Amino acid sequence: MGYYRRNRINEEITKAMAEIVRNVKERSVRDVVLTVTGCDCAPDLSSAKIYYSFFGKGDRKEVAKGLKNATGYIRSQLARTLNLRQTPELIFIYDESVEKGAHIEKLLEKVRAEFTDDDDDGDGDEE
Repeated sequence: MGYYRRNRINEEITKAMAEIVRNVKERSVRDVVLTVTGCDCAPDLSSAKIYYSFFGKGDRKEVAKGLKNATGYIRSQLARTLNLRQTPELIFIYDESVEKGAHIEKLLEKVRAEFTDDDDDGDGDEE
């Protein structure tokens, strides 16, 4: 399968999954704000890695378990939404990039605060 086609399929699955996970009845998934951040299909469409993150008071393991329990429903909804010969097996992977980005932002803010404190101490380059 061509690279361009696979990218289009990944984008379409990501869009469809964003809608589908909103309707999941599994409690651990329903109680958090789940975001599908991406998809990576195998070249033969036999499987798809679905990357997600969430906000809320949910536990990572519980949300992962809830997604695993709801995989059948999610996959059937995906098959209805997309017109593919074969609906891929879904593998859910927690995307840590949001947490890492927030951590980096905190570090940068700390460095910015230190530099602005150094500039305001009155030790400027005045002669």
